[in-house]
Amino acid sequence: MDFYLTSYHFGKAFKEFGKMAPKNRKVAVISNAVDYYTDSKRKEKSQKKIFKKLIGVGLKPETVDLKCYFGKKKKLEKKLKEFGVFWVKGGNTFFLRKAMQLSGFDKIFLKLTKKKNLLYGGSSAGICVLCPSIKGVELVDDAKPKPYGKKIEWSGLNVLPYYVAPHYKSKNIETKLIDKMVAYYIKNKKLFKTLHDGETIIIKNGIEKLM
Repeated sequence: MDFYLTSYHFGKAFKEFGKMAPKNRKVAVISNAVDYYTDSKRKEKSQKKIFKKLIGVGLKPETVDLKCYFGKKKKLEKKLKEFGVFWVKGGNTFFLRKAMQLSGFDKIFLKLTKKKNLLYGGSSAGICVLCPSIKGVELVDDAKPKPYGKKIEWSGLNVLPYYVAPHYKSKNIETKLIDKMVAYYIKNKKLFKTLHDGETIIIKNGIEKLM
């Protein structure tokens, strides 16, 4: 699996995402990181923007709401076989991680990462869930995803061997909180990378570069 990991929205190198896509250009758009939105129109507007951007680089997006698959791992696994590309929207990392756990997406996804001709794109929270753990992210995000119960899932998917601090030294409203996150990683001797808004980590055929 190849990866396109950007700090904010789609990053400045988004045309590269379209070029990286395999022959199967169907995209599973996962937006559970914004399940905290109470305004349905706001969520719908956000989803339309994502679709427009993906269609603009020749992809075919479809919403995959992990909430619809809670306790239905086999059904989700069958559904995900339809896609060659994944786009995981940013938002609250804890909402996203919990939705991944309750739907079984986390276990399914770890199998998919070993396959070729698949592409994962994610921003902010969509990157943080790939790290060894999401400890430290509570300094930025609310760690209590109330609709999904009280128990917090602290483990990351452990796809990346390091932690990522998005929105670093950027104009984003979370930038000052990210400084606390970076301080946490330094204090606890964690291997980490920072991403400015607009920057993207691209991992293709196991080779990583920053754009």
